[in-house]
Amino acid sequence: MQKVITDDLEALLDILPTHVREHLYEQKDFRELIEVVLDLGRPSEARFLDREVILDQSEVTERDIEYVTSRVGIFGEDNRAGIARTLHRISAIRNRKGRIVGLTCRVGRAIFGTIKIIEDLVQTGKSIQLLGRPGVGKTTMLREVARVLADDFGKRVIIVDTSNEIAGDGDIPHPAIGTARRMQVPTPNMQHAVMIEAVENHMPEVIVIDEIGTSLEAQAARTIAERGVQLVATAHGNTLENLMMNPTLSDLIGGIQSVTLGDEEAKRRGTQKSILERVSSPTFDILVEIQERDKVAIHRDVATAVDAILRGAPESLEVRRLDDAGEVTIENLRPETDVRKPGRRPPESRVETGAPRLYLYGVNRGRMEEVAHDMQLHLHVVNDLNDATMLVTSKRYYRQKPSRIREAEGKNLPIYVLRGNTPAQVRQLLSSVYPVEVTERDNSFKSALDEAKEAVEAVKSGQDSIELSPQSAYIRRLQHLVAERSGVFSQSTGKDPNRRVRIFRT
Repeated sequence: MQKVITDDLEALLDILPTHVREHLYEQKDFRELIEVVLDLGRPSEARFLDREVILDQSEVTERDIEYVTSRVGIFGEDNRAGIARTLHRISAIRNRKGRIVGLTCRVGRAIFGTIKIIEDLVQTGKSIQLLGRPGVGKTTMLREVARVLADDFGKRVIIVDTSNEIAGDGDIPHPAIGTARRMQVPTPNMQHAVMIEAVENHMPEVIVIDEIGTSLEAQAARTIAERGVQLVATAHGNTLENLMMNPTLSDLIGGIQSVTLGDEEAKRRGTQKSILERVSSPTFDILVEIQERDKVAIHRDVATAVDAILRGAPESLEVRRLDDAGEVTIENLRPETDVRKPGRRPPESRVETGAPRLYLYGVNRGRMEEVAHDMQLHLHVVNDLNDATMLVTSKRYYRQKPSRIREAEGKNLPIYVLRGNTPAQVRQLLSSVYPVEVTERDNSFKSALDEAKEAVEAVKSGQDSIELSPQSAYIRRLQHLVAERSGVFSQSTGKDPNRRVRIFRT
């Protein structure tokens, strides 16, 4: 099917102040408009596919902001509104008092024929996950999947539409979704509940979801998949590796845990005793990385792909392109990766070059360095995004999608999202990023905890006190926890590097 684009552009232009609209009509390529930015006290700006332009040198006033907001729907908790029966999105920026001081008016376009490149996968009935950087066309493809499954294949399709991006604003959904039904979500934090409600109340064969971004939503997706319903959804991240490193969403690909093997099994596998393995079956059978609007990389079996990456030998990617004639071309490419096989120490000459270089955005560097010191890791933090092999940010910043994160996604740079800046979260990150170094210390770590447990038993058996071996601050905290849970007392004595825990009775 040839691509057909419908954008209802006039509906968006009609809500803009007259002087802004007139300057837009003067642009020769105004039909290729992506969004209009109106910030209080600044000139209005238009963004096109290949350029940005200042529309009017006069500053945007409060009256201009009010003119737009009075002509759109109600802004939700996510500060987004829309225009009834269109796909346009108006996003607000508020000041500390909650007053709107900026607007981003984005053009929403329905593009029919976008799923030809993956139509055979959609027809299989398997659950499919779409990944890709912002603006690459994830939601557009998702909308077309819903229409094709509902209209062409006669399936019962329910769309869980959190921000009205798939089916538009208002009570009547946009025609682009065909006969698929749409359930709107009152607030973003209720998306997981509406996902479950859709299954329990409306007997769907397919559920379509845009942006799975929380652990509750990931759990709801697993529940839906286990009930035999086909899931088609997007999620935060560009690649499969992004999901594997994201503790919030890793359950979508089966979750990852550290496993300790027996001596014989470790020898048989040719690895160290502690390795990373997938916990369970993935929620999604197929994963599609949208690299460009007409180019995708496909993992046909997510479970097999995750296992291969964890072994340090990722499988070839199936890369599809849509050529100028509208035909799909397919090739298999070996992905470029520096993932090391867990449990194998690389030659010394490769340890430094292969060490991850972290760019921190919205993350406490001091805390990161403190935890790394406790774990005896050599942390490599860079100040230039171009020098980084991974960006680390917090959940709050990732949701806001500032320019640095968008730039990292555009470079296909792996992004690790921390749920919080807590030491436990930071330790989990470093354990994932430095698996080889962490594995080497597993034995000493276990020995330190065993020593604390033995001391507790000795004190309970009548010994007055026992001093343990010197340890790092992190391990001492765990030893204190062992004592506390066993009902005995403990305190740290001495000075670093010989500071240690003493376990004693009252």
